[in-house]
Amino acid sequence: MGRARMLARTVRWRARPLWSFVLLMGLLVGGVALPGAPSVAQEPASIRFAFWGDLTEQAAYERVVTAFERTRPDVDIVVDYTPGQADYYRKITTDFAGGDPPDVFLINYRQFGQYAARGALEPVAPYLASSEAIAAVNYAPIAMDAFMFRGAQVCMPQNVSSLVVYYNVDLFTANDVPLPEAGWTWNDFISAARALTQDTDGDGQTDLYGVVVEPVMYRMASFVWSAGGEVVDDVDSPTALTLDTPEARDGLEKFISLGVNGHNVVPPEAEVAAEDDGTRFMRGEAAMFLQSRREVPTLREIETFTWDVAPLPVIAEEATVLHSDAFCMAEDGDAKDAVWSFVEYAAGDEGQRILAETGRIVPALDSVAQSAVFLNGVPIASDAATETPEALPPANSQVFLDNIAVMHRLPSLSTWPEVEDVFNAEFDRSFYAPLDVPAAVATVTAKSRAAFDRAAVEDFE
Repeated sequence: MGRARMLARTVRWRARPLWSFVLLMGLLVGGVALPGAPSVAQEPASIRFAFWGDLTEQAAYERVVTAFERTRPDVDIVVDYTPGQADYYRKITTDFAGGDPPDVFLINYRQFGQYAARGALEPVAPYLASSEAIAAVNYAPIAMDAFMFRGAQVCMPQNVSSLVVYYNVDLFTANDVPLPEAGWTWNDFISAARALTQDTDGDGQTDLYGVVVEPVMYRMASFVWSAGGEVVDDVDSPTALTLDTPEARDGLEKFISLGVNGHNVVPPEAEVAAEDDGTRFMRGEAAMFLQSRREVPTLREIETFTWDVAPLPVIAEEATVLHSDAFCMAEDGDAKDAVWSFVEYAAGDEGQRILAETGRIVPALDSVAQSAVFLNGVPIASDAATETPEALPPANSQVFLDNIAVMHRLPSLSTWPEVEDVFNAEFDRSFYAPLDVPAAVATVTAKSRAAFDRAAVEDFE
């Protein structure tokens, strides 16, 4: 454009009446875009997503975040990752206390009640009711129930996992020990554990253990139920522990008998302190490992032996404990619709498939739980392929789905973590030192009463 033309255009602009300038300013201030005027880009909504886990879990959730952001470029997810569980829960507690909670975070159903009771969480119920992407009826009922509080759905579950037995197939086969299968008994379990607890190098020291498992309530509860006992009087409105029945005590005593004062098939205390159970199993120095689905991504790194999963052994009836985490929304937030859109995606078909592909979860969404991505460990892109690629372990992922029918859950009281702490303080050395179970149960029942009483006021007012 020539200088004369530019000058003429400038002159014409300046020659316009004053009213046109006033009109222009009014339109701009009022937010009305002029024809041909460049639009002002809006900043994306920024929301913080907090979770914990090992590096494989971190990668899994970052995949979900990346996939979501591709569908919603107007939302920016800030990942707030903490490696350790204890550190994570301390951080979440501190964040809420300081008035700076994450917008959305993952939490176990045994932990979320303390936040729900004080109104710190935004219930997902109204969002879920109006959602066109997901519906409550398509999720495992026990996982949904675990995140109910005062009759409302507060958080959206991502998984419906359970306690299972991971076992080293090669060790069982090499020692002519029958492989675990559905319906195997407590005696079968003990026989296998004893046969596979060995001094393999002849130095007089045990270096292969039959079982590795933590002596804590979350592990023992399954055996209480399997023996025909109950942990509390009412899982929805509990007022006391009910571990003082013959059945409950039998379950506890059988579990404790794995230790040095019984069958002596678990590592001694010093070795447990030096190396975690998962690492010991991965190194081939434990034949069986009791854990939930969350270990699968890490165990898939094993190249030295074949492993699989089996249900827990049966004492009197089949039983296992629910392991479930959910996406919870903080009540204190300015971008709740954006937060819900992330929850909706992460708990929906695409998010569940991404997490299932990593091996991390037993999908709470029924359709994904029944898919080849979960059951066979095939990539998402191959789920509908004519030729099924090589499946990833475990070969028997169906165990996790079969477990749903015999699954129990623990309470979601605001004070439930305190109850577990009281129990664990009495029983955490039960593998390594003599324990009078009836006396320990009496102590735990008495010491936990205050927590139940306080929850009766805080949770059900």
